[in-house]
Amino acid sequence: MNPKNNLIVGLIIAGVVIMSFNVDANPVEFVEGIPNLAIIIKEMGEIEHELFDTAFWAMLETIQMAFIGTVVGVVIALPLSMLSARNLYSKLIYVPMRAILAAARTFPSILWAIIFVIMVGLGPFAGVLAITLYTIGFIAKLQYESIEAVDSDPVEAVNSIGVSKLQLIRHVVIPESAPHLISQVLYMFDYNVRQSSILGLVGAGGIGFYILGYIESFQYGKAAVFMIVVLITVLIIDFVSVKIRDKYIVKAQNGMEVKS
Repeated sequence: MNPKNNLIVGLIIAGVVIMSFNVDANPVEFVEGIPNLAIIIKEMGEIEHELFDTAFWAMLETIQMAFIGTVVGVVIALPLSMLSARNLYSKLIYVPMRAILAAARTFPSILWAIIFVIMVGLGPFAGVLAITLYTIGFIAKLQYESIEAVDSDPVEAVNSIGVSKLQLIRHVVIPESAPHLISQVLYMFDYNVRQSSILGLVGAGGIGFYILGYIESFQYGKAAVFMIVVLITVLIIDFVSVKIRDKYIVKAQNGMEVKS
């Protein structure tokens, strides 16, 4: 490493040390707390199998919330991402649109869930609204960045024959950015399932309601059942996402199908 890189690494290390003092990061407290973690793990090992049926239906509600929120959010985000792309529209359009999208993703889903619980009451509908709003802000940002990264040659070639903005978007922008969109949607659904798992903490439905209730009452064995179901679900979604990526995204980029 050259002196410049050594300086950068040194500054990063110094920053970590200084910030650790500011946030009261104490390794000694962590070590002293390990026995408490061992107690929790031991109690979680005492799983109450009769709760798996309840956990399954709670997880199903969580997946439904994530699916609806992701699909509706993506549908709304796509036209907004077009309006936010600098290579498609002027500053008068993309600047205020980006500000709106930034506001949508400023707060995590759980904070939006609190707001929607106040608006529409307790239940999964508030969770769906929170997921939808965050998905709009997040997907639109990723997509307008993908649109701006589209090769300028085909865009200029199509523009030279005098096509409309809608035709340009339909025949060039969408096909060129489609592989990125598929990857973004898969990631967003995975993320939303995880987020939906904790929205129950604020009364917005899903499996988090049960997890919080049992942890607050120190019934770790019961909470473990629901946490195991969440883990299995996330692993399955991750496996399916990999298969979809291999079949459609990698194939589209490389012109070949990946072998399992």
